[in-house]
Amino acid sequence: MNTRVRRTAVVLAAAAVLPLALSACSDSGSDSDTSGSSSKASASASASATAQDDGMAGSGSSASTMDEPFGAACSAVPKTGAGSFDGMAQDPVATAASNNPALSTLVSAVKKAGLVDTLNNAQDITVFAPTNDAFKKIPKATLDKVLNDKAQLTKILTYHVVGQKLAPKDLENGSFDTLAKAKLTTSGSGESYTVNDSAKVVCGNVKTANANVYIIDTVLMPSS
Repeated sequence: MNTRVRRTAVVLAAAAVLPLALSACSDSGSDSDTSGSSSKASASASASATAQDDGMAGSGSSASTMDEPFGAACSAVPKTGAGSFDGMAQDPVATAASNNPALSTLVSAVKKAGLVDTLNNAQDITVFAPTNDAFKKIPKATLDKVLNDKAQLTKILTYHVVGQKLAPKDLENGSFDTLAKAKLTTSGSGESYTVNDSAKVVCGNVKTANANVYIIDTVLMPSS
């Protein structure tokens, strides 16, 4: 009889412990699920923050390209060396131009006029620089005559120089005094600009140590 009582007591005790054990397991699973959800939410937030940072970085990178040289003729500028955009940015304007093969006629004219030091020592100027092809538009006899007339050559060359740095937006509808004491006008927008309604900017916003340069396809002539 005593044996039966003991067996009954053991069974009842086991029956009482089983629900508690099951309940404990259930609670542990719930905690695990909650922890898992929390980890997923944290990972999601981190990914979102990273994506946002990447987007901001991309936007900044795009903005940094807005002040670059522009125009079809820019592709002819050397990619490296003293004649490249980075190279020209290190030198004053007359020296920088001498490293650009497309401006060799202009450089020769500047030397003949004795303006190398004047241009290199000037501060914060803008130069409208005619290409070799621009000089070829002038009849050879006329060009030779001008190149051998220092006073006239100086007047023409200084007419291409404005005594302030001009950004592309300044050219949209501008009128500027030149070092030749005569005005030139500019017009256009975006990446398309003309000077005196005749010369087109073929490579603009080129930086040198002391000047902004706009390479043009026609030589500018001051009114006499």
